[in-house]
Amino acid sequence: MPNREHPFHTSLPAADGGGGRIALSELLDGHPVATFVIDHEHTITHWNKACEHLLGWSTEAMIGTRNHGVAFYAHERQMLSDMIVSGDGTGLAAHRQSALIPGAYETEGFFENLGVGGHWLHFTAAPLRDASGQVVGAIETMRDVTERRVAENALRRAHDNLEHLIEKRTAQLAEANERLEDDLRQRQIADAELRAKHLALTELNAKLSMAQEQLVQSEKLASIGQLAAGVAHEINNPIGYIFSNFGTLQSYLDQLFDMLHVYQEAETEASPETAARLAAMRKTLDLDFLREDIPVLMSESKEGIVRVRHIVQDLKDFSRVDANQDWVWANVHGGIDSTLNIVSNEVKYKADVVKQYGAIPDIECLPSQVNQVIMNLVVNAAHAMSERRGTITVRTGTSQGLEAGPEGEQVWIEVADNGGGIARENLSRIFDPFFTTKPVGKGTGLGLSLAYGIIQKHRGSIDVDSEVGRGTTFRIVLPVRQTTVASEEPSP
Repeated sequence: MPNREHPFHTSLPAADGGGGRIALSELLDGHPVATFVIDHEHTITHWNKACEHLLGWSTEAMIGTRNHGVAFYAHERQMLSDMIVSGDGTGLAAHRQSALIPGAYETEGFFENLGVGGHWLHFTAAPLRDASGQVVGAIETMRDVTERRVAENALRRAHDNLEHLIEKRTAQLAEANERLEDDLRQRQIADAELRAKHLALTELNAKLSMAQEQLVQSEKLASIGQLAAGVAHEINNPIGYIFSNFGTLQSYLDQLFDMLHVYQEAETEASPETAARLAAMRKTLDLDFLREDIPVLMSESKEGIVRVRHIVQDLKDFSRVDANQDWVWANVHGGIDSTLNIVSNEVKYKADVVKQYGAIPDIECLPSQVNQVIMNLVVNAAHAMSERRGTITVRTGTSQGLEAGPEGEQVWIEVADNGGGIARENLSRIFDPFFTTKPVGKGTGLGLSLAYGIIQKHRGSIDVDSEVGRGTTFRIVLPVRQTTVASEEPSP
């Protein structure tokens, strides 16, 4: 800290004796700041009363000696004033230059041998110059700054204590924060476990609902199959004798037409009156037209009866109630044909059906359930058509070798349409129970879910490829042989 209360001026006369010496001594002795002066030979020329009081060395003991360093240290040592007189720039460079006095330097130090417990002193030393500006001595003052130093040290200790307290408190807060974060993590883990359990319960409920719906649907299908089989059986009997009677009627008509031909030839031998009556009757009945139209009517009626018999047979094949829902070897193409005949009224006004069958073997399956899957896919394809008439393509083929997988030879079935397609965000949900994109009241959302369950039950797979505006293709892959159905059936 700069000394702002210096008792001297660097232009004071040198300590050369006479009045100048007396005047400087009187000035320094009357000043409360401890001050001493040395000449160019480092000899003490002035040692004021404040020095005696502060350092305990009398003026008589110090004047004329070079012991000023001993008053502060245990041995002789250079002071700032000595460095100024000697021009020791290296030594002075270790101290501060005074901001108030040109050529002066300042420093502070602690002296434990001064007083009780030691003192902190602030030194300021400045050169004394003669009239020509030459350094002829130096003056050095000492101010006791112990109180300031003690206050600074106390402030520093308080600051250190405060920093320590802050660090301790920060550590405590960090520890509390870590505990809080750990509690939060535990809560998050507990919440995650709770959500997982909730999702598992929701999934279980969904599976139970799905199983219940599938059971209801299976019961409905079984009832419908029994009804269809019963109706088909009841229709088969009258259709059988109608078809038989049509054969007999055809034979009778052929005989009648032969008889009419004989009658027509005999007209020429009949009396004119009889011939005229026969000609009038033939003209009235338009016998020639009847002879041409009746065979056509008979042929069309017989064709209609044949079609009815085919529809009845398709109903029996589709329901397969007579098979008792056992695993049997069935022809896939026959089941597809029966199914297409059953749903033809649903499809024929919206799309053309193209069949591209490959050479495939019979497969071990539950035929009525496979037919149900085909029916759902074909009907959905028909519903996907816009106002423009579309095309539904049914393809079949086999997968062998590495493509077939561990189950051995497999059969695949594709149902493709060029309808509106399925949006990408809905592709992952189309097999979910109760999910449907149809308007309210137009669909239950169970068709594809049931289809998925049936294919899973057959240890197969069902995949979908769709693009909005391009159409949709469902691909079913089924193993030819069900190796473990006798011991265990997979859940749908």
